Amino acid sequence: MSHDPQPVPPEAPRHPLGAPTARREGRAKVTGAARYAAEHAPPHRVHAWPVPATVARGRITSVDTTDALALPGVHAVLTHENAPRLEPPEDPAVAVLQGPAVPHRGWYVALAVADTLESARAAAEAVRLTYAAEEHDVTLTPDHPGLYLPKEVNGGYPGTRERGDFDAAYAGALVTVDATYTLTALHNHPMEPHAATAWWDGGHLTVHDSTQGSTKARDDLAALFGLDRRDVTVVSEHVGGGFGSKGTLRPQAVLAAMAARVTGRPVTLALPRREMPAVVGHRAPTVQRVRLGAGADGVLTALAHEVVTHTSTVKEFVEQAAVPARVMYTSPHSRTVHRVVALDVPSPSWMRAPGEAPGMYALESAMDELAVLLDLDPVELRLRNEPATEPDTGRPFSSRGLTRALREGADRFGWRPRDPRPGVRRDGDLLLGTGVAAATYPVLIFPSSAEAHAAPDGGFRVRINATDIGTGARTVLGQIAAEALGVPEERVRVEIGRSDLPDAFLAGGSSGTASWGWAVHKACRALREDLSNRQHPLPREGLAVAADTREEIAAGSPYARHAFGAHFAEVQVDTVTGEVRVRRMLGMFAAGRILNPRTARSQFIGGMAMGIGMALTEHSTMDPVVGGFTERDLASYHVPVCADVHTIEAHWLDEGDPHLNPMGSKGIGEIGIVGAAAAVGNAVHHALGVRLRTLPLTPDAVLPHLP
Repeated sequence: MSHDPQPVPPEAPRHPLGAPTARREGRAKVTGAARYAAEHAPPHRVHAWPVPATVARGRITSVDTTDALALPGVHAVLTHENAPRLEPPEDPAVAVLQGPAVPHRGWYVALAVADTLESARAAAEAVRLTYAAEEHDVTLTPDHPGLYLPKEVNGGYPGTRERGDFDAAYAGALVTVDATYTLTALHNHPMEPHAATAWWDGGHLTVHDSTQGSTKARDDLAALFGLDRRDVTVVSEHVGGGFGSKGTLRPQAVLAAMAARVTGRPVTLALPRREMPAVVGHRAPTVQRVRLGAGADGVLTALAHEVVTHTSTVKEFVEQAAVPARVMYTSPHSRTVHRVVALDVPSPSWMRAPGEAPGMYALESAMDELAVLLDLDPVELRLRNEPATEPDTGRPFSSRGLTRALREGADRFGWRPRDPRPGVRRDGDLLLGTGVAAATYPVLIFPSSAEAHAAPDGGFRVRINATDIGTGARTVLGQIAAEALGVPEERVRVEIGRSDLPDAFLAGGSSGTASWGWAVHKACRALREDLSNRQHPLPREGLAVAADTREEIAAGSPYARHAFGAHFAEVQVDTVTGEVRVRRMLGMFAAGRILNPRTARSQFIGGMAMGIGMALTEHSTMDPVVGGFTERDLASYHVPVCADVHTIEAHWLDEGDPHLNPMGSKGIGEIGIVGAAAAVGNAVHHALGVRLRTLPLTPDAVLPHLP
């Protein structure tokens, strides 16, 4: 019998917002029921395998596909000579097979399509191409003649900002630091490689894509193929990690759609892991010079952060590594500058906490060097440089929990008493040291739409095109909806991950929960109000309410909104082998209201573990001769594993901030990595007594400095 579901009392929800609710999709993932992009197998599906360029720069002069097409089961070989023509894309990196030019090594130049994966790979290996190779330049140097000042850097920030008279203030400072920190390129290596399964039904394109945002992927594919966006459906129900590399449309979706159009069959393309470094983005290498000037009390009087990095000749992407210095510490005189050079390298892109992760490594290392010069506790130094307002804008902070995070984190870690002398703590052949670093990440919120539906049986459904890349988005959105509706969480069904759902921003910039949750909260509150005002039972089809947050987001905020945190690390340095191990690590974060402690802790410690990798194991080096990255698989690109991460703890403050969103939340996906590498590096200095300014701190880098 139909009935009108009435909101239950506030105490009724069994899983209110803020409870450690288990992931909704957890069972499906561990049992294999969850299907990822390459696991969808429509009838008559075929497989594709790409062919990467083997020169670092040049042009294709001839293509011979005869041998490839003669192999059993091969349906087609696409090249720039026969591939479907695409409309000029917003992102030139996805203009694949459109011409003979090769902008970098690994650029895709052909695609083989066959009945089986093995046949497609064999056909790809049988394609014969010749090139007219040209001189290439893939080496970043701090004095490269091609360096220029970009107008903007990633995130839309100005490339250069100055306050006061840095040169005069630095020259007059009592104590100064002038240090340069170098980081190699780093690569995203999500567990699920970039993959897509595509097919055409008449004029309609459907793509199961491993993407962090199927709304944007749909729009981009529609533009590329000259379609109305209603004629494209992109599904990303389950995504096996991304870390930024799946934040924009990538070649696999475009190539799969092209191959499906040519063959008339559904096509699956999963990029080989060894080829991902060249085609799905990377964190660009940086050379960062930080200069600090301070008085005897440690209060900064001058701060300069100057960054040199690279982009590709395909498009401009500038890592905003100097931007955090505009937020962190008080200084009346400041200079933050980015310089970039376009090289014959793959296009850099987003990688977890772009800008903040490398930038805060340099800044927080320099702060540690200043503390050593002043013989001042590194925690105390940071406390003395707390700004009253955001330094570069003068805007008040909506909340700034850094001082509490430093103090409470120090207490939990057992920071004091700490002998400041480096190289004095020993455990047999091991030198021990501790280090600290601060963290920050901006609060980013983007317009999104959602629909809330009440059914006659008392159930509720929330629809929004959010993407869960392993963060627990389904679960938290269900909790947000349940709290807004005033019902138990198990009565709410959540639908995400399809472009035919209400449009939403992609999963990136730690903006997902804040952006999607605001829209969900708004729709659910409106539905709850409609239900409370109803005088009659619900109709058979139920009642639905749609909402979007365009107006609220457009209004902006007068506040500087950031999450903050503090990392504490204890390391051991083996005086025989040079191996560095992190014995224990603790993070204390101020990130607004924590909506689900279970999923939040997972995000925090995941970021911290990634920071350990940044500090100790991960690096991508460019071979100047062949013009390609040398570490192209997980045997050579060493991500941290369980043996690398011993005791790791994440804690947070109960931070109330009324200037964020209805949930009072800040993003948490990226702040865990920010500052983590600096804390480890500072601990290594404390253990060793030598300052190493180039990451990662692998044994070969440490051995020459052992006592």
